[in-house]
Amino acid sequence: MEEKAEAIFWGKIHDSRTIKGDGPVKELIVLSGKGGTGKTTIAAFFAAKPPQKVLADADVDAADLFILLEPQVRMKREFRSGQLAVIDRDLCTGCDRCREFCRFGAIEDGYSVDPMECEGCGVCTLVCPERAVTLRQRESGEWYVSETRFGPFVHARLRPGEENSGKLVALVRHHARTLAEERGIPWLIVDGPPGIGCPVISAMAGAGAALIVTEPTPSGLHDMRRVAELASQMRVPKAVCINKWDLNPEMAVEIENLCRDLGMEVVGKVSYDENVPRALMARKSVLEWAPQSKVVKELDSLWERVQEFVPEAVA
Repeated sequence: MEEKAEAIFWGKIHDSRTIKGDGPVKELIVLSGKGGTGKTTIAAFFAAKPPQKVLADADVDAADLFILLEPQVRMKREFRSGQLAVIDRDLCTGCDRCREFCRFGAIEDGYSVDPMECEGCGVCTLVCPERAVTLRQRESGEWYVSETRFGPFVHARLRPGEENSGKLVALVRHHARTLAEERGIPWLIVDGPPGIGCPVISAMAGAGAALIVTEPTPSGLHDMRRVAELASQMRVPKAVCINKWDLNPEMAVEIENLCRDLGMEVVGKVSYDENVPRALMARKSVLEWAPQSKVVKELDSLWERVQEFVPEAVA
């Protein structure tokens, strides 16, 4: 049944080539220098605004956009990355050389491998006289293509302790862009990971533009500067939104001054509104929960400004 649903889903995508849009996809990635600034809330608001968009969650280490979108999974695939040592018990003679040479303590009693400790370095395969140890690709997580009430959605889940999240982020973005192109949907909204590490670099590489969401706190200002500098190094157009600015107006002014010094535009200032946490608890975007609220008007203005600063995509 799952295979049939998957075939129908991808068949519809390829059928959509006949109604492909006139232009290429415009990609906006929503970033933050630190977690908890409201990045996912704003990405979900953009998703809820017409016309339909393709959505992607590139925060594969701690994805949460799916909570608001409640996706219906249409396709699921394993993500394999890195290597894991595997010991063939029929060939193993218990010579103990693999355990002796393993610097990560990954060889357990009984000569099995602890996947949480194994780094896939391959030393055990070299020292085993019986060739009982081999390296195999690790099953590191899953990625999904889903349908939501706002449009198609590509997301993923990295298993605890697994690495190479940057590779999984690149895979999610690739399939989201392919989906947008084949369905003729002109916008791709990516909910990016926080910080400036490998997943962020992978999420930002080749993006059309980045919206950096910050908050009026010292750490918000500091971390916004770091992700802005990264965007500059990667030559990605960027702008800033100050979320909950009215909780600390003085710090919000400091952020605006820093943005001016760095040559960045502040395209939106969003007030604190209790409708936002209430909407999140109800698993809805704030546009669905309180369409006439002040915060929705501010987010509407932000979306209008965002559309102006995202450059036209090049085919």
